[in-house]
Amino acid sequence: MSNLDPSTDASDSRSVPPLWQVALLSALAGGMGWGIRGQYGHQTGAMMAGLLVALVLVTLLPAGFRSVDAARAVAFGAIGVAFGGSMTYGQTIGLTQDKELIGNWSALAWGMTGLFVKGALWIGLFGAFLGMGLSRVRYRVQEVALLFMVLVGLMFAGIFLFNQPYDLETRRLPAIYFSMTWEWMPNKADLKPRFENWGGLLLGLIAVTAYASRQRGDRLARNLALFGVLFGGLGFAGGQCFQACHAWNLESYRQGWFASIDPLMNWWNVMEITFGLVMGGGLGLGAWLNRGLIGPKTEAEETLSPGVEALFLGMHPLMLLGWEFLELGPLSDYCDLAFTVWTVPAVAVVAGRRFPYALALPWVGLPIAGKTLRQLSYKTELVPILPGWLLFVALPLAALGWVAWRSIRRSEQEDGQAFARRALVAAAWTYYLLNYGFFEFPWPWLPPTGRTPSAIMFTLCVLALTAAALRRPSRGTSEGRLSHAAPPGSG
Repeated sequence: MSNLDPSTDASDSRSVPPLWQVALLSALAGGMGWGIRGQYGHQTGAMMAGLLVALVLVTLLPAGFRSVDAARAVAFGAIGVAFGGSMTYGQTIGLTQDKELIGNWSALAWGMTGLFVKGALWIGLFGAFLGMGLSRVRYRVQEVALLFMVLVGLMFAGIFLFNQPYDLETRRLPAIYFSMTWEWMPNKADLKPRFENWGGLLLGLIAVTAYASRQRGDRLARNLALFGVLFGGLGFAGGQCFQACHAWNLESYRQGWFASIDPLMNWWNVMEITFGLVMGGGLGLGAWLNRGLIGPKTEAEETLSPGVEALFLGMHPLMLLGWEFLELGPLSDYCDLAFTVWTVPAVAVVAGRRFPYALALPWVGLPIAGKTLRQLSYKTELVPILPGWLLFVALPLAALGWVAWRSIRRSEQEDGQAFARRALVAAAWTYYLLNYGFFEFPWPWLPPTGRTPSAIMFTLCVLALTAAALRRPSRGTSEGRLSHAAPPGSG
């Protein structure tokens, strides 16, 4: 699963941080990103965590990336982690902790199995696409477009093979089904088992990994997919162990010294943070072990025409706004099928000169900003509408847009690490502050609430990520010039 041949290492070994540092910072990025995702959900929420983990890896593992190729790598990783957000998992978690099932070891075991499978598929796809972005293999517009069309077809095929039949009126459900059923809840008349689509993601993961490794010789994509499968499964199931243990032992948590702490714990968010910590640390481990496969692209660049790229730049935010905030009926259902909505953005990322920066920064932030505004100014009315638009939409998107614009302007003068460091600080603080608002501002001088422990955790994470991004570049990297201009060791 690793390649440690120093002759293939694209970076000076003196500039590579130790394993513990890469794994720890990747874990903190994943823990904060996934914990914040809990407030926002969906595919676009997951992109925050994927983006932060990818930015940490590009920041810490100098590989001679040009700025634009670094932007493409992190944007591709953000797209790859979005797919799993199409899966339902609330009822799978319910199998392990719902009050009616406490003491049912069969339900607990089946629920944990389902969480492992779903976590493995979710982060396996993230690892595969992150590896495709970080590897030396350059993927072309035509093959990416064709690959995504195949993935859409496999999504339908996988659902047909593994997630059918699904007929609530006749109570016919798939043979392998990880959500709540009447078998587990025979006395619940209003039970509505959820539709599952993990079969489509399973075939998609197999197809992407096989194509990248066998057809294109991309061992990094294969290896990070395997690390993602392992640590994604362990992270989701392992994180839920904390929440299930609490649900199964409520009286124990209400006695002794823990009795004063338990009311302040958001155990669902503990599960999410743990998932992020494990998957981020696992991918950091995988990237460090396979650092010899990370490096600048070896093939000539293919670019979109300015007009086509401008069209994509205008289309994508409109699509995001419509998908996230409008009721589009069958079109929304089609967009929810994981691979469908990301075909055009993936094509624009692999060949665009501006789109990767825009996707990685303002476009990932767009639905997060919108959901924060909706929560605080329309649902709870905690912040008046006009100040809400300014604080939660205009300012954060302007900040992310400015960083993207500055990076585009400097793309020919600086390397990928310089972009990643700047983007990491901007993205980490933007999502930290937006989530702090979503948490209704749990200031440290106020009485603690159920959101205080998570807020403290996120504060520690964002400070650690900021310190990592702002530290002086390690020996062997080049700030302000393209570090891949000369072969490793030639200087």
